[in-house]
Amino acid sequence: MTTENPTLRGQVAIVTGGVRRIGKATALTLARAGAAVVINARTSREEAERAAEEIDEAGGRALVKLADITDEAAVARMVEEIVGALGRIDILVNNAAYRGETPFLEMSFAQWRAITGVILDGAFLCSRAVLPHMVKNNFGRIVNIGGVSAHLGSARRAHVGAGKTGLIGLTRALAAEFAAQRITVNCVVPGRIGGARSATSGHGTMADPLVPRLGVSEDVAAMIRMLCLPTSD
Repeated sequence: MTTENPTLRGQVAIVTGGVRRIGKATALTLARAGAAVVINARTSREEAERAAEEIDEAGGRALVKLADITDEAAVARMVEEIVGALGRIDILVNNAAYRGETPFLEMSFAQWRAITGVILDGAFLCSRAVLPHMVKNNFGRIVNIGGVSAHLGSARRAHVGAGKTGLIGLTRALAAEFAAQRITVNCVVPGRIGGARSATSGHGTMADPLVPRLGVSEDVAAMIRMLCLPTSD
């Protein structure tokens, strides 16, 4: 495909929740930079395949891997299959999340676990599965997608805020533990992003942004690409 600057050529990237909005924009952006991209989704096969086809038709390389990232065995199989097909894993973008809104006193434990499970448990399981391959190669990039609610709080979104706050701690711990192996771990916190929202995104109860426009998914994807560069140690 026509690359903007093929600085990721030869690398393999996994984007969880890579079928729409920030996830899809990130998959396309990393592919334009030369990476082979694995688009993960739990059940959205058609959307994932359309995103992969968009990359393939432009001359890039994309695979679709359906897997529930809260299932330890499913994550292990996914990573094993990716390494078998592409030979390596260099980049992991932990983007998958549910962001629904529920008043706290009406929130069931099942709802709490469903949201925090995808955001935090999914990031833990995916990171743990790819890190041995990154350590072996003495190189890797993990980017977690955080949330403003983890820093400012947001009514009706305690489960989302808790999951995203946990990501901050996970990011710092992994960054400290694996820095010596040239593995960087960062957390990108998007502001208000415009465009069509998924059914799990909620209505957005955060304060108006300081910048007088809504962001677009490509803004976030560009930051992720920068953090994934081999020179971004």
